[in-house]
Amino acid sequence: MAIEWRAESVIVAVVSDQVLSLRRAEAAAGVHMSLSAGLGMYPLGIAYGLLVLQAGLPWWVAPALSIAAFAGSLELLLVGLMVTATPLATIALTTFLVNFRHVFYAFSFPLRVVRHPLARSYSVYALIDEAYAVTVANPGVWSSWRLLSMQVAFQLYWVGGGLTGVVIGSLLPAQVAGLDFALCALFVTLTLDACRTRRQVPSLLLAGMTFAAALVVAPGSTLFVGLLLFVAALIIRYAVTARRDRGGVHA
Repeated sequence: MAIEWRAESVIVAVVSDQVLSLRRAEAAAGVHMSLSAGLGMYPLGIAYGLLVLQAGLPWWVAPALSIAAFAGSLELLLVGLMVTATPLATIALTTFLVNFRHVFYAFSFPLRVVRHPLARSYSVYALIDEAYAVTVANPGVWSSWRLLSMQVAFQLYWVGGGLTGVVIGSLLPAQVAGLDFALCALFVTLTLDACRTRRQVPSLLLAGMTFAAALVVAPGSTLFVGLLLFVAALIIRYAVTARRDRGGVHA
């Protein structure tokens, strides 16, 4: 009996070591896959931290928003809205419109690999543009540990960048102009990275067409109208693609 118990203990220990090694390898892979976008997130976070100080807000607003909201584009908008004392109803509507695109991310984001309820909740909370772009560019390789480690790394890049920006801003003798362009530059990079395959080219073309139409139809509300048109175009494209796929299966 003692020999059998020792043998079972050895087997359990070996299996546990293998599982732990696999989890470490998956977590390391997730961090590695976050580096390309993280190299853009960190300096953008620095710009965000500088903007917080230059707007006259307390330093702690930068990490507080990064934890409460964790959405770079929204946080940059919120800084301006807070400075101008924008009504809460307007802030709520702006938050809804800016983050509404995340609803469509759920269609192809590999959330299914995350099974623990708390881990799944964090993955939903940390579903940002960068995380979605990386998963789209690398389909079929995701496990729970790889996905979560990537998302945790992204949040660390962003929060760390914001704190670095706050420190730098407190040491600068004058304000820095043009920091808001960093967000546009990052979105351009992510768009190009997500459209490496022909399958993604139609979405890129739809984005350009809807933005051009919004410039003509509503020059005073180009961004808002363009987003609505782009969402409608994506819904139509999704419906057409799904119908085509079902037709191919039945054929």
